[in-house]
Amino acid sequence: MSLRLEPNIPDPDGFYEELIGAQRDLDDEQATLFQARLLLVLANHIGDRAVLAQALQVARRAGVTPEKA
Repeated sequence: MSLRLEPNIPDPDGFYEELIGAQRDLDDEQATLFQARLLLVLANHIGDRAVLAQALQVARRAGVTPEKA
């Protein structure tokens, strides 16, 4: 299995609203912890280490600006 990068979430706007709503009353530290827990729950659901490694690489590249590269 390889990492899917094309849109795959039905109603992405609705999901985004739900994601933001789940963090609405959290302070910055609580929101960071929520995001970390969510990431671990989803990583466990995926379970495929090769796919998770690809996702880590994609996320890391997306967060690196040319000045930091």
